[in-house]
Amino acid sequence: MTAAALPHVVDAATWQRHLDDLRAREKAATRELDAIAAQRRRMPMVEMPEYTLEGEKGPVTLADVFEGKSQLIVYNHMWFPGETWQCSGCTGFTSQFTRLEFLDAYDARFVIVTQGPIEDALAYKERTGNKMTWYSTANSAFGSDVGAPPGGGFAVNVFLRDGDTVYRTWHTNGRGTEQLTHTFALLDILPYGRQEEWQDVPEGWPQSPTYSRWPSSETIAATYGPS
Repeated sequence: MTAAALPHVVDAATWQRHLDDLRAREKAATRELDAIAAQRRRMPMVEMPEYTLEGEKGPVTLADVFEGKSQLIVYNHMWFPGETWQCSGCTGFTSQFTRLEFLDAYDARFVIVTQGPIEDALAYKERTGNKMTWYSTANSAFGSDVGAPPGGGFAVNVFLRDGDTVYRTWHTNGRGTEQLTHTFALLDILPYGRQEEWQDVPEGWPQSPTYSRWPSSETIAATYGPS
């Protein structure tokens, strides 16, 4: 690292002025996110047909997945048949969620649903040290119906239950999932950011090919798995 890759050094008063300018934009972004969340709360919903998924203890209906809660967040985990290591992005994303009990106070639950057979999914969960609850939609159209078909990408879907009737209220994929992770929030406040080549950075800042700094599934398993 060279001097060219360092921020300018200024006096405290100048630094504070720059921070105040940035803070104004940060506050505006916070207010915009509040407005987006308010619009999300006013979204209509669509009734879902009945689905049967596979859980650790056998077949369950989609309504059963709520386990008595009224709200459900589902992460649709990518799955590639026959592969030892699944998507590193999905593996890394879901490895962050180890303490979800706080959702109980909000009458909500957060689970993983994958296209992989339940036996394979649970084996992968064990291998990688994942702490979330997994379900399989391998024998159901559920994944395809919510934007995560076999061979397709990942997705986040949110559902609301009224008795035995389930409604879909929200969906996102791609970078829309970033709001659910602390990874990028922490990286984005660092002086050098995510250090990915697509980002707008000052000249001389360290940059690497996109995804190259992300941990592999093997690394995640070595860090959190049983071995």
